[in-house]
Amino acid sequence: MVLVTGGTGTMGSVLVTKLAQAGEKMRILTLPNDPHVHRVGDVNADMRYGNISNAGDVRGLCDGVTTVYHLAAIIIAFDDLLYDKINVQGTLNIVNEAKRAGVRHFIYVSSASVVYPQPTAYSNSKRTGEEMVKNSGLHFTIVRPTLVYDKIGSLEFDIFLDYLTAFAVIPFIGKGTAIKRPVFVDDINNALVALNGNKKAYNKMYNFSGAEAISIRDFARLCLRLMGRKKLFILLPVWLCHALSAVLGLLMKRPPLRWPVIAGMTQDADLDPSSAIRDLGYKPARVSDKLPECFPRTSQKK
Repeated sequence: MVLVTGGTGTMGSVLVTKLAQAGEKMRILTLPNDPHVHRVGDVNADMRYGNISNAGDVRGLCDGVTTVYHLAAIIIAFDDLLYDKINVQGTLNIVNEAKRAGVRHFIYVSSASVVYPQPTAYSNSKRTGEEMVKNSGLHFTIVRPTLVYDKIGSLEFDIFLDYLTAFAVIPFIGKGTAIKRPVFVDDINNALVALNGNKKAYNKMYNFSGAEAISIRDFARLCLRLMGRKKLFILLPVWLCHALSAVLGLLMKRPPLRWPVIAGMTQDADLDPSSAIRDLGYKPARVSDKLPECFPRTSQKK
């Protein structure tokens, strides 16, 4: 039995389908009243409903499970306490349940943002999650995806596209020189499947990044071109963005410009995937080759 937490998300639903096609018995944990359950409707799976931040909701979840893929997390929150509640306490609850049930392999999906020299509340929560998994006594594998894209999208990618289309002239945070490695969702999931039962991956960390490093500004230009749009950029000094963020934070409950946005736009996430290529047969695509397949976009509601 393989357990996937967050198994109805953009990445998780693809992973669940691939594991089921490989002949694995599946168990999925998702939130009650999850509107995205239909994404795994064709998979014969043991569906469980609960919130990972509640220890009672995950009790017995790992019984009979050999491998756990822990994807469930909150990425964007306007209350930093939610990162501690879900990403830290929730991960601890899943780790404790896995230990109690004698799980053979715990696979933790972290984030490229843990390498930021100036962290965010989210990246700190994922870093703490990594440390808990490392110190759990379980055989573990930690993976750090970079910016994930797909035809149906992912949360961060879709937010980035919305940002590019919201303005006639795009106010760009900083110089746009931060280096990223966008990665196609199928490439990540193929590598995640390769981790299942793979003792070579025990107690290791892998970067699931794309094959091509690209500046955030050039990535924005590529997205605009694929959407059939051409726009000018106004480069805003980072100090000015910090000032605007502080003012908006006083005036709005959900300000559009906050430190996590500035951090993501101005810090590198140029993670080297060579160990995953060597150990797992990971074959990431170049974003300039694969991204055109993701346009025109498909609604996430389908």
